[in-house]
Amino acid sequence: MICCICRNATEGEDRARGMATNTANTSSTMALDGGDHPRPLSLLGILTLTLLALLTLTTFLWNCLVLFTIWRVKIFHRVPHNLVASMAFSDSLVAAVAMPLALVNEIHRYRWLLGRLLCQLWISCDVLGCTASIWSVTAIALDRYWSIKDHLEYNLKMRKCISNSMIAFTWVMSTTISVLPLTGWSESNTSADMEVCFIKQAPLYSVLSTIGAFFLPLSVVFFVYWKIYKVTGFRQSTNKQNSIIPTMQIIDNVKESKQSPQLTFPAEHGRASFQPAKELWNSRKDRRAALMVGILIGVFVLCWLPFFICELLKSLSSYRMPNIWHSIFLWLGYSNSFFNPLIYTYFNRHYRKAFRNLLLSAQC
Repeated sequence: MICCICRNATEGEDRARGMATNTANTSSTMALDGGDHPRPLSLLGILTLTLLALLTLTTFLWNCLVLFTIWRVKIFHRVPHNLVASMAFSDSLVAAVAMPLALVNEIHRYRWLLGRLLCQLWISCDVLGCTASIWSVTAIALDRYWSIKDHLEYNLKMRKCISNSMIAFTWVMSTTISVLPLTGWSESNTSADMEVCFIKQAPLYSVLSTIGAFFLPLSVVFFVYWKIYKVTGFRQSTNKQNSIIPTMQIIDNVKESKQSPQLTFPAEHGRASFQPAKELWNSRKDRRAALMVGILIGVFVLCWLPFFICELLKSLSSYRMPNIWHSIFLWLGYSNSFFNPLIYTYFNRHYRKAFRNLLLSAQC
């Protein structure tokens, strides 16, 4: 994502300075024994890399399962599942290309040994997949808001048209941000002596790409969830359960029994209040959808906000963060591709049922 662009540009520049001044930074360069052989990884390093490898594998398999389920089950061949498929595809792209190459870079302690072509592939797929994943979360939040707010006017035909438009916008925006570094605005670079994959980026590109890839969709999802909260909160306060309420003049007409107090009154002195069962079901469904969107947005913010704040600070100032923290924030952002399908399918009983059926059929 922008992550590769900004993080590796910083690493390359810092390492170039370090080589020019013959100073070693153990947090960002590979420690050597005798100047020729890398030091063996510590136990903590081995455990960390193992966990990252498991995260990469499970993210890829989980998103592939979602895609396979949508393709296999006919009820998912409609909106909003096309938005979920777009999100799962972008997350699987991150897990299939960006995360494995980032893991290789971690294993070699930020030395890039795979050549210029794979460097460009890593950068492009990282930007494309992560940006598309972020905008897909935004599209799902918008679709849920419109379906809750205007569930009568937001019919199937309109929903299909709008969702397809949002998918097209997501991938056009993501492709534009990912291609620009390779078209002259910024230039990817691998140096034979430094062995670092990074991008020489223009400050303007860095700021605009960070805004387009994160801060703009972040502002949209915050606004959308605020509107969802207002709509569902208003409906919850106005919806009434089925009830029969006595009027004030007959409150004293209470007869005590040995089992429990009973209130009796003539029918003409009561007020009945009934709510259609369909409205009650829709109200519960809307609140559940709002909860799902809230958790999806919350996890998205927790995963990506630390990284993009640091990247924006670096773009606007000379601030430099230790490489260990760059790696932590980068992989925290990558983990969002694991949580996205997990959250969405957990709150959708049709997906849970489809998963069980697929697993049962696979066993048979």
